[in-house]
Order: sequence, then structure tokens, then C-alpha cells
Amino acid sequence: MTVSPAPIPADLPTPARRFRPEILAPAGDIVALRAALAAGADAVYFGLSDGFNARAKAESFTRAGLPAVMAEVHRAGARAYLTLNVLVFESELDTVEAILRDVAAAGVDALIVQDPAVALLAKAVCPELEVHASTQMTISSGEGVRFAEGLGATRVVLPRELSIKEISRLRKETQAELEVFVHGALCVSWSGQCLTSEAWGGRSANRGQCAQSCRMPYDLMVDGVHQPLGDVRYLLSPKDLAAFRALDALREIGVHTLKIEGRYKGPAYVVSAVQAWRRWLDALEREGGPNADDEAALAADLNALSLVYTRGFSDGFFGGADHQHLVEGRFPKHRGVFLGVVEAVEGRAVRVGPSAEGRPRTGGLAMGADRTAPVGRREVALPVLGGDDNASNGAGVAAPEPRAGMGVVFDQGHPESQEQGGPLFAVEPVVQRSLAGGRWWLRFGEPGPDLRRVNVGDRVWLTGDPGIDRRVRKLLTQPVTGRLPLQLRVRGAAGEPLVVSAVGRGLRAEARTEALLAATEGGEGLSAGILEDKLGSLGGTSFSLLDLDAGGLAAGLHLPVSQLKAVRRALVADLEAQLEAKLTGPDVRAIDPTPAVPRLRAQAAAVLASRTPATAITEPVLLPLVRTEAQLDAVIAAGLPVVELDWMERAGLTTAVARARAAGLQVHIATPRVQKPGEEGFDRRIGRLAPDGVLVRHWGALMHFLEHPEEKRPVLHGDFSLNVTNAITAAHLLNLGLDTLTAAHDLDTEQLFALLAAVPERSGSWLTVTLHHHIPTFHTEHCVYAHLLSNGRDIQSCGMPCQRHEIGLRDHLGNVHPVVVDPACRNTVYNAAAQSAASLVPRLRAAGVMRYRVEFVRESAEETLRVLAAYRALLAGEMTPPQVFDQLRVHEQFGVSKGTMRVER
Repeated sequence: MTVSPAPIPADLPTPARRFRPEILAPAGDIVALRAALAAGADAVYFGLSDGFNARAKAESFTRAGLPAVMAEVHRAGARAYLTLNVLVFESELDTVEAILRDVAAAGVDALIVQDPAVALLAKAVCPELEVHASTQMTISSGEGVRFAEGLGATRVVLPRELSIKEISRLRKETQAELEVFVHGALCVSWSGQCLTSEAWGGRSANRGQCAQSCRMPYDLMVDGVHQPLGDVRYLLSPKDLAAFRALDALREIGVHTLKIEGRYKGPAYVVSAVQAWRRWLDALEREGGPNADDEAALAADLNALSLVYTRGFSDGFFGGADHQHLVEGRFPKHRGVFLGVVEAVEGRAVRVGPSAEGRPRTGGLAMGADRTAPVGRREVALPVLGGDDNASNGAGVAAPEPRAGMGVVFDQGHPESQEQGGPLFAVEPVVQRSLAGGRWWLRFGEPGPDLRRVNVGDRVWLTGDPGIDRRVRKLLTQPVTGRLPLQLRVRGAAGEPLVVSAVGRGLRAEARTEALLAATEGGEGLSAGILEDKLGSLGGTSFSLLDLDAGGLAAGLHLPVSQLKAVRRALVADLEAQLEAKLTGPDVRAIDPTPAVPRLRAQAAAVLASRTPATAITEPVLLPLVRTEAQLDAVIAAGLPVVELDWMERAGLTTAVARARAAGLQVHIATPRVQKPGEEGFDRRIGRLAPDGVLVRHWGALMHFLEHPEEKRPVLHGDFSLNVTNAITAAHLLNLGLDTLTAAHDLDTEQLFALLAAVPERSGSWLTVTLHHHIPTFHTEHCVYAHLLSNGRDIQSCGMPCQRHEIGLRDHLGNVHPVVVDPACRNTVYNAAAQSAASLVPRLRAAGVMRYRVEFVRESAEETLRVLAAYRALLAGEMTPPQVFDQLRVHEQFGVSKGTMRVER
């Protein structure tokens, strides 16, 4: 029987109190959506062709067609979540409101949002419309969840970087629903904090236009010297996630939703993933837990998932950091199932046998024969599937027998080249398959791969199976039935009709028999089994039997079976009619007809106009942000009044604060970019240092300091990572208690000045513009230092090579991008070249902007002094922007250089 997703508990439940999570599937187009419903997904998520979602190319759903899509989803008993999970510019707010009105009227169950302004607009348009905080919002702690709840969010999509232990801790700190990614591609950067596409592609990942820079090859530079790594070149390309081993722990925690990534994937991927997760979830919920048949089924599912799409599977971060296994580095794209290595090539045939080294470490999902092996750190033990290491797909299960029609690729360690591969024409086994693996002659037809370019020793992968596609096509021809669970209640007494009432998903119906109940002359009469069999036979309808209560029926009574069938048919007819009316009728949620954007804009303008910042200034001020002692020396030598400390190592921050204060500087301290459960000590330590200001970089820090007594609270300045791109978001944050905000790096020049124009001129005093910086591209939980300069999996075992070496990543153009480690051991990859917005200074001055940040990464004291001198002269009118560019040899750019989002109006 189908069970609806259970409510989230207040505390971590005991093993006896389990909750069935919702399985949420991606839908990049209508075929994928139907595939998700046919496979049994509890909910689907998708975007609109209007844009404003984080998968700009997945655009098959239109506003006009949305009511029909919603009817199809709801008829299947599922829910639909619409992604509006990008940042929104000032000029787009009216368009977003129009979309929200259509979405609310169409009956969309919930919105997934990144920009606070979208959440606020949604609640202004339709207060009952459910809002979920996207993983793009980077909500990574209980304090951060409180910020999302203040926007009206009832669910938070957690970052992929959290471990089981951290999710458990967060669960105890909030009543909000938690949604967790369990399957699909992993971003190497924290979602919402990747600016690589801006720096290198002229477009924004926060606008759905990711340039996939993490899947590009890089050379490792250590202390300025190239370190060859053989065919390991994809240093920032993680394996895919397949967190089956974490599912039982996630259930125990009380996670509400299991999310499958993949809106760019086709129906075969969607069906394979949804079915695999439903089967394993059913197995875990069965009394006694999974058995050998369930494990065999999961092994087959892993093979199917690998053939459909995988870069190698892993547990992600569910077991904590594991820098040796998250990124394999040999390829950035689909590989499939490892079959073996080339032993011989003869004509149109290739003999493949087991690898002498066993399966390559390219695999992933570290499932060995040890059935007690934990996921990651030994903080949680989860079930493990067995499988021999010599013939497995990297998921710890034996590779399937190759068959004619399956796809093959020959891997020579150069995935960027034209690799040879194609469908198999025929397969002939060489010897009986054994524990050492099998040997086959793989035969190819014409046209086919150029086998002259295939060498002995090449790795061989199975990359696809047409049988999977055939099964999916067949599934899609069958109607989706039985998805709406019903509770039936039966009552009656001798001489009365049998009355059956049905309740489910907001539908209610009642029917009664024409014949009257009579005492039976022997036998058990209308037993619960008979009633369930005859009344619960709902095959081919929209409904399924969840529960039957016969407590209101007297014992020892009888009716003809035909009467039971007739009353069932009457109930179903009534319920189907109600369902159709509900699906095609107007949404019952109230929609406010008053235009929302003018209301919120007026509120924003009032907030911004009435504010007098605690750090109000009347002349332009240069704000140097430094990361090293040498840079701090330069700021002190330059005689500047303020310094912002973004200190990379914990021990030296106290000393740096003392030195700056001794020199008479105001001291602002930057928080980490993100903060996970258990890391609140970073903010507490900043508070103990009593800085003049705090540069707030994540929502948890904002709430942490706002919850201080006001008289003890430092002045709070919002940094770029809060992603402020419109006046509604800006006003909300300033109204909460931030003193100033930094313009998001997603803004280009036009959008920046549109933001300034939306508020009174004097409000420019609340805005900081980053004038000069190396744009931070990737901000990642994965430590490149630990992965490539040690054998350690985390800070306890890596030996901290970051304290002895400096790493850079050299791209295909020869640019070396520095990799810097923060106090939480997270890596930030900074753009090799500094960029400057010097040419905007005259216009910014005219708009009332007074605060200009200049950031440093690895510059020496001399370089820092030279940069500071140039920008001081620029602000004083002693140098022109062209002179600054010429002297500093910096790249002229502010935010993205091109490519705003296409919007259908």
C-alpha cells in the first residue's frame, strides 16, 4: 500500500520511529516528467522556458501549458515544484511577478527559490504558495535555516557538502523540512558560491548559465613548478553521487525529501534512478530490512544507473570529507561500467580480459566485501554490497555480461580526444566467467570504431544498453494508475445497506448497496479479507487502497459479491469525477490582485531612504581586504583608516587584529564563506575579538550576530556572497540589521546602476562596490592540497601540506589560478588575473557610492602598496581610469561581461 510522506519530527527519531521520505525527480522536459511519474516519483521539479531557473537549457515547459502539466502531475498523485532558483535583477522584477501569478493560478505546489526577493514576491502574490529555499541559497546551518524561515520558506534544500552527522545536528535545530540530494552530478563548488562562469565564461551560474569549468583539465603547479600527474588532469571534476548507503541514516534523521539531480538527463536516467531509489527505500522499510534479493536488485540497479550515466559513483560528503575519493581526475564525462582491458585486436574484433590491477580506482562507491564498512568517517555504519574487485563497475558490483547492441568506449586516458567506441555487433565468451573476471571477443560492424587506434592495455567501458531504453519506452506507453491512496470505512447492520465511505487527497465519497445486509447461515461472512479483496481492487483507476476500517460493520453479515463490486464502481466514479473537477477547476489559494512589485519597491525605498548607516561617511573611502601579514603591513604603511581581515589561518588572526588596532585602524573581520553545523565557533571567536565591524558572508553568520543584544553587536556589513542583485533583497537585509551591502559579482554595469536607480540617490551610502580583486571562482569543500600532496582523507590525516606549499591550477590558456585554503580547510580558487572597475568610479561617485573595496590574494607588500596608491589617487581625482589600468595592468571588467538571460515576455 502507498504511504504519504510523513511529517518531520522535532527531534532525531529513534529507530522505531521511521518516516518515509519523498522521492523527488528531475524533469527537463515533458517526456522526462512522464517518465518520473511512471516510475513512481512522489514529486517532480522543473523550470520554465521563461528562464529564471538554474538549468537555462532545460526549457520545455511554458506558462501557457502549465495548468495541463499540473493536472497530469496531480492526477498521478504527485506534487510539482517549480524552480525559480536564480538571482533576479531590478529590471526583471515585474516579469517575475507575472510568472508568479501564472504559477500560483496553475496550482504549482511549491517554488524553489534562490533570491530572497522572489520568496518575498511569492508570499505577496499568494501567501499560501509554498516556498522552498534552494541549495543555491547556501543554507548550511540551523542559524541559516532561521533566515530562510523569515522569508516564508517551509523547506530547505541542503548543500551537498553536509555529512550524515551534520544533517542530524541540523535536524535537531529546526522544524523546517529538509531536502537532500542523494543521486546525480556533484558540483565541486558550493552551490550559489561558484563564480567561475563569470570570470572565465562571461556568464553566470547564478543565472542558470554554468560554463562547466569544473569539468575542464588543469595542470598542477606547486610553488610555481609544474607537477606532472600522468593522465590525471581533471582535478576539479567530482564523481557522481549515489548515496544508497546513506539512505537508512537519512530516514532515521527524518529527512523529508530525497532529491535526484539531472534536469538535463533523459527519461532512461530518470526512470532508472527513481525505480532504484524506490526499491531500496521499500527494502529498508520492510520488516527485517533488506535481504539478499534486495541487495541483488540494488546491484542490478547500480549497473543500470552506471550504463545510463555516471562519472563513477561515490558517497559524496555523507561520510564526511574524503579528499582521496571524491575526485578521481581521469575523465570528466560519462564512462559507464568498467569491463576490463584490451588484450588483443584482430580485424574487427577486440579481446577484452580482466585488469591485472583489478578494477581501476575510477570507480567510486567504495563498496567492498566488508559488510560493516562505514560511509566516510566512522561516524555511521551503513550496509554494503559485496562484489569482487577484479570485475566490477566501480560500484562494488560485478559488471554485466556484454551483449550485442551495448555501447563500448576504449579509454586511453585522453577523454578530451576523439575516443574510439561504438555499439557491439556480437560478443563471444573466451572462457567461463570466474572470480578473476571474464574474457570476451567484442566484434564491431561497419561503420564502427577505428580499431587501428585501439591498443593493448586500453581500458574498456560499457557505456550504454539499448535494453534499458526499450524498457523505458514500454513503461511510457502504459497509463499511470493507482497513485492516489484511499482510506475506506465500512459500516452497516442486519437489514440495512452496506455503506462505504472513501477519503484520500482531499477527495470524499460515499456509496451504499441496493441490497440489504443479512445474517450469514454459516461461514465468517464479510471478513476484512473479503472486503479488502473486493472493495480494494482498484487496478486501472487513479486510486489504491491504503487502509480499510470495518469496525462499523456488525459481525456475521452477508451480501452478494456483485453488490460489493457495484458499490466500489460507484465510489470510483464519484471520486474520479471529483478528481477531474479538482484538476481542471480554479486553484483555491487566494491570489492578491494588487501589484506586488510596486508595494515591495515602495517599502524598499522607504527602508533605504530612512537608514543612516552606523558607518556613515561623507567622502569616498578605500576598504583594503587583506589575507597575509605582508599585505597588512602595506595597509598600515599606507596610513589607511580601515582594514578588512580575511585571515586564512586561525592562529594569526588575534595577532593581526592587535597589530591593526595598535596602528590606529578600524578592524573589520570577514566570516568564512560558508559554515556547517558544528562550526559556529568561528563566529563566536570573531565576536570575542570585538571588531569594529564584521563582513558577513553567509546567512548563518547574519542570524548569529543579529541575535546578539544590540549593544554588544558589531556593525554588520554584507559581503558579495549574499548575492544582492535587487532593491527588494537589499531592503530586506538592511531592515534586518545589516549596515551596508556589497554588490553581487553577478551584476554587470547596467544592472548595478539599475539597482542604484531603484532607490533614492543618498542611499548609495549603504552600498560597497568591489573595485579591484581576483574574482573568487570555485569555493569548494574538496581540498586540492590534501588530494594531490598527501594520502590523507581529511584534516586529521592530511598532514596540512597547505602550510608548506602554495598550489595553483594552470588552465588550457596557461593562466595559473591560485588555490587558497581558509580556516575551515575549504579551498577557494581565485582568478589568475585581477579585474578592475576603475572606469565606473565617476558614475559611482555621482550615484552617491562612497565605499570601494580593494581585495588582495597573494600580492606582496610592495604590490599591495602600489595597488592602494593607484586607487587612492583615482578616488582623489589625481589619476584617470586609463592610467590606473596602464599602471596596474589589470583586466577591465565589472561582474559578468556579457550574456544576460533571455526572457520571454
